[in-house]
Amino acid sequence: MGQLDTQETRRRWSEEAYSALVDVARTYHAVITYKELAEEIQARSGIRTKVLLHNWIGPILGRVVREAHRRGDPPLTALVVHSDDGMVGAGYKEVLEIAGQPPLDGVEERERHAAEARLACYRHFGATLPADGGIAALSPRHQAAVERRRGGGRTPPPVCTGCFVELPATGVCDSCG
Repeated sequence: MGQLDTQETRRRWSEEAYSALVDVARTYHAVITYKELAEEIQARSGIRTKVLLHNWIGPILGRVVREAHRRGDPPLTALVVHSDDGMVGAGYKEVLEIAGQPPLDGVEERERHAAEARLACYRHFGATLPADGGIAALSPRHQAAVERRRGGGRTPPPVCTGCFVELPATGVCDSCG
């Protein structure tokens, strides 16, 4: 690979990251994981590293944030999520800093902001949108986690009004009859 910390490597990886993220933005509700993006950057640039992902991806995405802001593009880094929980990383705060916006109070606020930013990316980079213009959405993995925490929208099982015990499939309480 050559020297990882060279400015040329960082410049090329940043350009490839930008290009890869524009490609992602062309598909409505698409996201990419940090790992997938890292592999794409290395494949496109031909510059590989064995350095752990978390030791180099942040500065590359920081360059992407600044370049998107310079170009007047929406924050492409909103498209990059963790594979385990589908959330943007803590480094997403740089999007707000560069835009001169105040920090967000919590994780869910950050995720809502990222969802809105993703929608802006889809619109800006020409994704095929629904007739209504599309909606901001959490990443599929994060949305599934939110629904699990909420109970997945399932209705609670029926309960006997006499003894307050969950009713069997027959719908007749075994205790109260």
